[in-house]
Amino acid sequence: MRLLDLGGTFVFAISGAVAAVNRRLDIFGILVLSFVTGNFGGITRDLLIGAIPPAALTDWRYLLVSVLAGLITFFWYAGVGKLRSPVLLFDAVGLSFFAVVGAQKAIEFGLNPVMSALLGMLTGIGGGMTRDVLLAEIPQVLRSDLYAVAALTAASFVVIGHVLGVSYGVSALAGAAVCFGLRFMAIRRGWHLPVAHLSAQGRAAIDASEDESGR
Repeated sequence: MRLLDLGGTFVFAISGAVAAVNRRLDIFGILVLSFVTGNFGGITRDLLIGAIPPAALTDWRYLLVSVLAGLITFFWYAGVGKLRSPVLLFDAVGLSFFAVVGAQKAIEFGLNPVMSALLGMLTGIGGGMTRDVLLAEIPQVLRSDLYAVAALTAASFVVIGHVLGVSYGVSALAGAAVCFGLRFMAIRRGWHLPVAHLSAQGRAAIDASEDESGR
């Protein structure tokens, strides 16, 4: 589980660093975004389940992989940037890893299946949400195609596997694969959840027009 956690930290940190480079942040800002994106989901999870101090603050390897991801992106951004939609790609991998790890850790701390699945989802989306807030953007989880749903699906695989007695390795691999597949297809095919067709501003304009016509 620790290997998956560190792997998720690394790929999420790269997505944060790429986003920072795209917003023209300096090297310090890139490293900050790398650490925040790679670790805040896990930190939030650990605080909620009582695993304190959080692993990301006590195990030097989390800081190391975050800094390494930031430096790789800073010095070799051209290579990273050749990937199609690099932020979305690394974000999808990190989401898959963190969702299954978060669910398993919640199970180990005695949470019930529903809460374990939700904590797995939160682990997956927490770092990306914090990254977007720091970059003054609407969090991707609130506007992206099948983002939180994909994380919840991966976490649910781990929870269901635990209930059925399936080994963690099998359920985690299946959940991560499904999560990545959902994100990949959502990016490629534009899959998304239903959205409101009218914004509040548009509704207000229609209401105003109806009021004028009724006079």
